[in-house]
Amino acid sequence: MIGLLLNLLLAIAWVAVTGGASAHNFLFGAVLGAIALSVVREPYGSKGYLRRLLAILSLALLFLRELTLSALRVAVTVCSRDMQLTPGIFAFPLTVDRDFEITLLANMITLTPGTLSVDVSDDRSTLYVHALDCADPEAVKRDIADGFERKIMEAFR
Repeated sequence: MIGLLLNLLLAIAWVAVTGGASAHNFLFGAVLGAIALSVVREPYGSKGYLRRLLAILSLALLFLRELTLSALRVAVTVCSRDMQLTPGIFAFPLTVDRDFEITLLANMITLTPGTLSVDVSDDRSTLYVHALDCADPEAVKRDIADGFERKIMEAFR
């Protein structure tokens, strides 16, 4: 967490020194800050700072990809003449166990068209998910576990 804060401060300092307050310049400063922190990682950053940053970026790209593909699938389904859907609710066994990770996973599922997080069990071991097409719930569970859940664990553990 300290590494992220230092990286933000370095990016802000970069913007202030160069005098160009644009998103591109800030992003460039953030990249330079990440590189600088990876070089001096012992006293100021953490050893896995750059790895964690890349894992978070990978999670964001996966989410954008899934968002796009799901939106296209839902649009094709809605525009077809005969919508042969099997909506349903299934129980997804959680591997993530921290509140932040469960919340992030539930939000990513909800924000993806065609799926909706309904509830989390009291013991936080199961997430109940509604799917627009739940003909094969095991395939949907596998997609979530191999996609969002795995990337969340890579980024935040």
